[in-house]
Amino acid sequence: MSEGEKGVVAAGHPLTAQAGARVLREGGNAVDAAVGAMLTSFAAEPLLTGLGAGGYMLVAGGGEEPALLDFFVQAPARPSDGSAAELEAVDVSFGDAVQVFYIGPASCGVYGTPAGVCEAVARWGTVPLAQLATPAAKLAREGVRLNAGQAYVAEILADLLRSTPECAALWAPSGHVLREGELLVNPELGNALERLASDGAEPFYRGDIAAAVCDWLAVRGGSLDREALATYRAIARVPVSVGYRDREVLTNPPPSAGGTLLAYSLALLDRGPTPAPLQEVIVAMEAAQAERTPEFVEGLVQDGFLERFLTAKLGSTTHISVLDCDGRACSVTCTNGEGSGVVVPGTGMHVNNVMGEEDLNPLGFHRHPAGRRMPSMMAPSIVLRDGEVELVLGSAGSNRIRSALLQTIVGVVDHGLSAREAVDAPRVHVEDGVIYHEPGIDLHVLREREPERKVVRFHSPNLFFGGVQAVHSAGGRLTGAGDPRRGGVAVSA
Repeated sequence: MSEGEKGVVAAGHPLTAQAGARVLREGGNAVDAAVGAMLTSFAAEPLLTGLGAGGYMLVAGGGEEPALLDFFVQAPARPSDGSAAELEAVDVSFGDAVQVFYIGPASCGVYGTPAGVCEAVARWGTVPLAQLATPAAKLAREGVRLNAGQAYVAEILADLLRSTPECAALWAPSGHVLREGELLVNPELGNALERLASDGAEPFYRGDIAAAVCDWLAVRGGSLDREALATYRAIARVPVSVGYRDREVLTNPPPSAGGTLLAYSLALLDRGPTPAPLQEVIVAMEAAQAERTPEFVEGLVQDGFLERFLTAKLGSTTHISVLDCDGRACSVTCTNGEGSGVVVPGTGMHVNNVMGEEDLNPLGFHRHPAGRRMPSMMAPSIVLRDGEVELVLGSAGSNRIRSALLQTIVGVVDHGLSAREAVDAPRVHVEDGVIYHEPGIDLHVLREREPERKVVRFHSPNLFFGGVQAVHSAGGRLTGAGDPRRGGVAVSA
């Protein structure tokens, strides 16, 4: 746990959190700190995020009108002339569960992080982008030693990291995938971060970097082209707002799916007893999962869908959370998927594999029309109490994001847990009728009621269950917690 006078930053890597805290100490606000941390995460957490990724940023508190900045990955137009490459499957083992991911040029969508960074600085920033990007560029050039968390991610993604010569040159320069303590060096990423600082997003969408990315993918059957990049923009949206107990929870609106389903789960639980029993939490998770139908996915892009949905029903990734001393909160989640394995020479960019993410393509791959934002599970969230920020949180974890956030919010609001206690608490996730859980979850009531239910017990806490980064304000104290499942830390300023 960490507490600070100027604010607290919780993130998935010590260097990421330290970068954000440094910005706060030097007088920046929560958004400045979040952007500084984001840029550093591109060098420190490159398997989870980067310049070829996408994400969302939620800003509220401190007199700010709540706003959600959508810079998530967008679907490109897939050629119909037979020239398009097919997705390549790789198995990723979490020890007690195996998930298939799809990579290669066909998995690359229109990236959004360069546009998101620049739009966030223009809207809310007080620190020049060059000042925020310089430390990150230096870090990319000098290299980052893999800690245990990043080394574990590299280990489980080893087949992906060796899938192309360019990716292998970065991640397995000596023949083996980099291990804990070994140095990951990406000087081209350092150059690209400096270009972002000096020239803004233009080179990445309409200039030489965009051309390099599209040309590299074109000859390999990728669908991402210059027109798709040239028309991309970060979009400001009104956040979802849902009441929970005596709080207001702000989260990610449509066309993202995760925030809508999280809001639905919270609203269901709000009808029941306080604190919410584990069995009721599981029921709410299952109800949300059951609503992810083809009609739901298609409806996300329609005007007024959120209001209609809630009214009718009620009657690899990294996250940064920041809360500054003025009560301004910034919650930002970014993902590169797992990465496509496509590293574009001269750019330092490992392009996302979001078009190959099964969790984001529930209706089948390549079904989304060109220009549509993908229906992400990411849900950066902020909990308000009496109009003031109480909790800032978000999570990595693909389809487990909403269950991780739901349990963390219930822990803080219903059970009075600290950020540290709520983040560390054992988690459960329900999907396709199967209950996955960490040690410490008592399911005896459910087993008595549903003895045939399939249950998968993990032997220890695992990054499968997300990576919640949270900052909490209570009693005039700001405290934070990084998720140990993903090597997260909180740093005070």
